[in-house]
Amino acid sequence: MKTGEQVRPANVEVEMQIRGLMIDPVTNMPIVVLKDVASDTVLPIWVGIFEANAIALELEKSATPRPMTHDLMRNMARGLNAVVNKIVVSELREDTFYAVIWMEQNGQTVALDSRPSDAIALALRWDCPIFAHRSVLENAKQVVDGSQKGDSEEMRRWLENLNDDDMGHYKM
Repeated sequence: MKTGEQVRPANVEVEMQIRGLMIDPVTNMPIVVLKDVASDTVLPIWVGIFEANAIALELEKSATPRPMTHDLMRNMARGLNAVVNKIVVSELREDTFYAVIWMEQNGQTVALDSRPSDAIALALRWDCPIFAHRSVLENAKQVVDGSQKGDSEEMRRWLENLNDDDMGHYKM
């Protein structure tokens, strides 16, 4: 460790915001792009088409005639007098992201294991903050750096420099 360098615990939560939703040009899979609110660090998370649709519907504030699954989850939590306080992308293990939904019910804190895509869709419906553990951000960079798919530095620069036109509106 260098003199003056700060030790940063791996489980420190970094607040993220949704930068956009897009299609990976290589795999044609949806990607949710999260961005650190305090820096240019981005975290791309590949998600399923149905989860991307649930996120897109809420980002675009599109109403559906009947509640979708994540609307049902929100309504169920409210019906049980629970509040979703935050979601945390907590781990990256074997190329799979993990998340935790942090709720409060009757003064008790409840942590629920979740896929990040479901947690993000729920966070949008609750208008609650999204976080990622610093270790996830660091491990995701290592995965990109160690990737055999193209030039990883070029991919990272591309993700960090996406503009609104690149993101566009997610169409199903």
